[in-house]
Amino acid sequence: MTSSNRTQLALVRETTPGVTPTTPRMRKVRMTGESLSLAPTYVDSEEIRDDRMLGDPIKTNETTNGGINGEISFPDDGSPLSELLMSAFENAWVNTPAFFNDGTPDSVVTDAGTTASTYAVVSGGAAVKVGMLVRASGFGQAANNQIFRATASTGTTIVGGSALVAEAAPPGTARLKVVGFAGVAGDITALVDGLGSTTLDFTTLGLAVGQWVKVGGTADASTFAFLVTAGAKARNAAYARIAAIAANKLTLDNLPSGWAADPGTGKTISVFVSDQIKNGVTPNTMTIEKGFLGMQTPAFITYLGMRVNTFNVDMQSGDKLKWQAVFLGLGGDETTVTLDAVPDPVTTGVVMAANANVGRLGVNQAQLGSPNWAKGFSVQINNNLQALDAVDSAAPVALDDGECTVTGKLTTYFGSLTEVLAFRNGTPRNINSRVQKNGQALIWQVPRAVYRGGGNPQATAKNTQVMADFDYQASQDVATNAHILLDRFEYVE
Repeated sequence: MTSSNRTQLALVRETTPGVTPTTPRMRKVRMTGESLSLAPTYVDSEEIRDDRMLGDPIKTNETTNGGINGEISFPDDGSPLSELLMSAFENAWVNTPAFFNDGTPDSVVTDAGTTASTYAVVSGGAAVKVGMLVRASGFGQAANNQIFRATASTGTTIVGGSALVAEAAPPGTARLKVVGFAGVAGDITALVDGLGSTTLDFTTLGLAVGQWVKVGGTADASTFAFLVTAGAKARNAAYARIAAIAANKLTLDNLPSGWAADPGTGKTISVFVSDQIKNGVTPNTMTIEKGFLGMQTPAFITYLGMRVNTFNVDMQSGDKLKWQAVFLGLGGDETTVTLDAVPDPVTTGVVMAANANVGRLGVNQAQLGSPNWAKGFSVQINNNLQALDAVDSAAPVALDDGECTVTGKLTTYFGSLTEVLAFRNGTPRNINSRVQKNGQALIWQVPRAVYRGGGNPQATAKNTQVMADFDYQASQDVATNAHILLDRFEYVE
């Protein structure tokens, strides 16, 4: 016998679908439950017998499917949740430049401070452009953990650190990550429709149309005066989405309430940027291992070639934010030998919740508020996968793509006809939801959606609020060439 409290899930990305990498580095999955299944399929004989009996069932093939449920925490790059999202979106993350020793000291980041203001890396340093904000963390010398504006770079150096202490062999935790950009004093200005600059060239910073940015930092000197005057809540909500990119102008939409022109006189404005993923056409498969560790001899079930068929995100007032992934796979096996005796531990990011951590639920470039406050939001990606079977294989031989269908539900208090009329008239909506906790943020966005159902406010009983539910479906957004996008901010102020 064993207990669910001694059940472990771990996964690793596959290079070849259905083939576990040699000596895999497994990573433990945070979950609230699972229904993964590796099961045979049987048929009965059609023979007519004079004894009215039935022979043994005849095995034909096997199915590999089921789901994992979890709660949303920040999906660190390479973490199981990040990998599941890649499989669901059928794409790779577009990440800002990063350099990480990942457990092996002095391997990728090889020095800090031996040369003044300089961090050394093995390669790729030139991807960090002048003006980018770099976050240095995990160094043994506390002074080397800082956020700095890059002033120069080469293939093996990144320059801009302040008062560094010589550290010739940074530990396995050492990491450099681009988290934004900043101008010199007085360079970045606020325009009525975005950001301007005199010197900084926005086209060199790896930005993309449809990507979100967070304007302003903790220090007053890094934030526009009108945001400082507006107070902490306005500063915390100063996010906007990139609509167009020119050398000295960043056109933004979904601007926060109260946005105004500001010359930024004497200010060194900080702007934080995200990694991003959007739906694509690149399948990502993984091996998932389920371990029953409470047994006298632990047992393990391996599921091969697993791809996310559907992925659901649910945000409801008064509850934690939840996700569910449902898979199809290419077979598996049962064994008493684990794939990795020492898998990476689970991530430690805190679980995010509605109300306290949802900073915005926006529709049509404005936050839903009075009188149509939002009470709930959900989104589902359905890849419409099909398992292909072959007469000479017990397990499916491949998984074939279908259409990427993105649907969801928006639940609001019924306070005006605005969204009801959008439903009646088939008016496309831009829907987005921002979640932020402990200096990290996620923004889910469906840039073009049409309400397909709901939209009928009803008084169902006395002493109840009249609600308006809207079932939406995404269609192609030309500007981003996407149905759905997810921005993750590893660090914001």
